[in-house]
Amino acid sequence: MLFNNVKILDEDFNLRDNMYVTTEDDRIVYVGDSMPRGDYGDIRDGKGKLLMPAFHNAHGHSPMALLRGYAENMTLQDWLFNKVFPFEDKLNSNAVYWGTLLTMAEGMRFGIVSHSDMYYFLDDMVRATDDSGCKANISRAITEFGDGDPWETVRLKEMKDTYERLNGAADGRVKIDISIHAEYTNSLRAMQAVADYCNQVGSIMHIHVSETQSEHEECKKKYGKTPVRLFNDIGAFDSPALAAHCVWIEGEDFDILKEKGVSVASNPISNMKLASGVANVPEMLRRGINVAIGTDSVASNNSLNFFEEMKIFAMASKMYYHDPTAVTPREALYAATRAGAIAQGRLDSGLIKEGFKADLIMVDINQPNMFPVHDLLNNLVYSASGTDVVMTMSDGKVVYENGEYKFIDIEKTIFEAQAATKDILARL
Repeated sequence: MLFNNVKILDEDFNLRDNMYVTTEDDRIVYVGDSMPRGDYGDIRDGKGKLLMPAFHNAHGHSPMALLRGYAENMTLQDWLFNKVFPFEDKLNSNAVYWGTLLTMAEGMRFGIVSHSDMYYFLDDMVRATDDSGCKANISRAITEFGDGDPWETVRLKEMKDTYERLNGAADGRVKIDISIHAEYTNSLRAMQAVADYCNQVGSIMHIHVSETQSEHEECKKKYGKTPVRLFNDIGAFDSPALAAHCVWIEGEDFDILKEKGVSVASNPISNMKLASGVANVPEMLRRGINVAIGTDSVASNNSLNFFEEMKIFAMASKMYYHDPTAVTPREALYAATRAGAIAQGRLDSGLIKEGFKADLIMVDINQPNMFPVHDLLNNLVYSASGTDVVMTMSDGKVVYENGEYKFIDIEKTIFEAQAATKDILARL
């Protein structure tokens, strides 16, 4: 495919006009300011458009699309224990498949090609991801309080079996990560077992870390150390790790995350909606920590509009830390794209660069909300909307374009997701 005469965000996140970008199979093969030689078949006119790296959603729970709007105006603990957990207890294979596919459809509509997912019924999530044409890092979230051998439990057996069977599925578009759900949902014995297994296989460790003040402080009372220090001490950060939230980290926590190369998935809208707080992203960036952006589930966010997420990612820090320079548009764009790809171990994605994966989105910048243009990066973060995305490409294949889903029957997906939700509500 050839994109001609298009604005791009180059590999340094600078704007370049009248560029040519070509893709072949799943790769970007040419980026330049002159027409490349060869027959690239499908040609896309870039007039009035911006070509940029697609978004990598660094933290979510895709099947929870079925809970959109179900539990509102509640604290996290009430939200979880009184509404979410009882609903999830009724989930089945069918519901998880359609909930995941609905998330994939919504995500690609807003320019997301890859999700870091933490949940269960992983076979169904992998199948939905494969059917969608997009990508996912999927992990079996471990919650285990038993006194016996953790490896005798169903959850850890599922984790191991899924990793062995499905890592690298869908032609490599699916990666199976390992997940300790959180410190407060596991015994120390179970967390140690999961960390040891992750280090054995060399996967990515995905964990909820210091999402709420109560979680953070209770861990200090229980273990005499913060969650970050606890996870570090049991070796959970000895493999590549993705720490979701990190709203209440403090002191040496920043040093540990930097030293161990842990990526952080900041989820600003979910954290603000549940009144969990605002992560100290400026300090993380100052320390050189890789900070990516996550939506969390739409049960606690209500939308996968990643342009909205970028805007709040930048604005929350400005407001909370009383510093209008705290997070720049360039930093927000990097967090939404390249930093998320790094967090997922997709090191050849997240940039418009020759040899990289053709994970791209086309944004219509010829819209009233995008004028006048004093600085297009400012407009992208503060003015653009997810509905300005007109094309999403994953591994060189167009998965969404101008309202058309190339691999998903969107009407059937919506119908089946709604039917699955009604079935669960009837059984509560």
